Amino acid sequence: MFRNQYDTDVTVWSPEGRLLQVEYAIESVKQGSACVGIRSDKFCVLGALKRSVSELSSHQKKILEIDSHICCGIAGLTADARTLAKYMRSECLNHKYVYGNPIPPHQLMADLADKHQRTTQTYVRRPFGVGLLVASVYHSQPHLYQTCPSGNLYEFYASAIGARSQSAKTYLEKHADGFASASKEQLIVHALQALVGCVSGDDELTPENASIAIVGVGQEYELLEGDELKPYLDQLEVKETHDSDEEGKEAMEAMET
Repeated sequence: MFRNQYDTDVTVWSPEGRLLQVEYAIESVKQGSACVGIRSDKFCVLGALKRSVSELSSHQKKILEIDSHICCGIAGLTADARTLAKYMRSECLNHKYVYGNPIPPHQLMADLADKHQRTTQTYVRRPFGVGLLVASVYHSQPHLYQTCPSGNLYEFYASAIGARSQSAKTYLEKHADGFASASKEQLIVHALQALVGCVSGDDELTPENASIAIVGVGQEYELLEGDELKPYLDQLEVKETHDSDEEGKEAMEAMET
C-alpha cells in the first residue's frame, strides 16, 4: 500500500470505490497477534497469543472480560481495544441497571458494530484499528462474534484473526465437524492446537504467551493462564508425538509397496 491523494481522510473515496484508511485499519488487525475462537453447543472458548515488547517486560493482556457471560479476544491496537471494552462494559452495566438482567449479546454487538461504522463516516475520527472475537452465552446458547474496523459484524462457529491466522483457520476448517459436540476440555485443546501454527519463528506456545477464556451454559467467564494451561499443553505434545509416529508408519508402508 502506498500513500496517495485518496488516503488523507477516511471520508474520501478512491476512484475504485475504496476507503483506503479503513483498509489500513483492517491491515493493523492482520498484523496483531493471533486470536482464535471456537464454540460448541454448550461452550465458547477463546484462545490468544500474548506478546511482550522485550524479554524484561510482561506480556500484554489479549483477552478482556466484559461481563460474566461475555468476553473478547483482540488483534490489533490494544489501546483501541481497551476503549471499546470500556464502552461494552458500560453498556452491560446500564442494561442491567435499567432492566435487571444481563444484556443480550446480539444487541451489544449490533451497537458495537454501529460504533465502528460511525468512525468510517466522520471527518474528525479515525477507524478503530482492532478486530474483536467476542464469546458469549445467552438463553442456554453460546455465540461467537467477530467485528471488523469497517463496521461489519459476523457470527461464527469458529474463527481466527491476527498475524498468521490462516494456519489456524485451516486447522479449524479441518476439524469443524467435531466442534458442536465437543466438551470444554476438547475445545481448549483445539484452540491451543490452532494457535501453535500462529507462533512466529522459532518460538513455541508456552503457558507464558498463551491464554484461554471460557464462557458457556452454567459456566461464567473463566480465564486460564500460566500453570493452569500446562495440562492442556502437555496433551498437545502427546498428540504431536502420536501424529509423527503415524506419519512415519505411513511413509514406511508406502516405501514397502
